Amino acid sequence: MKLREVVESLHLSVRSGEDRLDQAVTGGYAGDLLSDVIANSKAGNVWITMQVHVNIVAVAVLKDLAGIIIVQGRQPSEETLKKAKEEKVAIVVSDAPAFETGGRLYTLIDGSS
Repeated sequence: MKLREVVESLHLSVRSGEDRLDQAVTGGYAGDLLSDVIANSKAGNVWITMQVHVNIVAVAVLKDLAGIIIVQGRQPSEETLKKAKEEKVAIVVSDAPAFETGGRLYTLIDGSS
């Protein structure tokens, strides 16, 4: 499944990385503790978080994540968007809470297998 399909199916708003929407999505990881995401996410995952600061971009690059979904309608800071563009990281926003976003993502990915 491509990140573009996730964005369209979950009605997400793309904030950066429009040119990265053809990334393959292999799964998802939800968490707000950066060290947990570093330790447990896998390359190709979409990361679900409420964090909006610039350090989320560094984690996404380090772990080779397909993208970041920021939940609850929170918006990334301008500094975060600037860094995401520099590092070519897709950041998308969901108005839904993390629990709902994760459930919908799981159903979407599991159903495509």
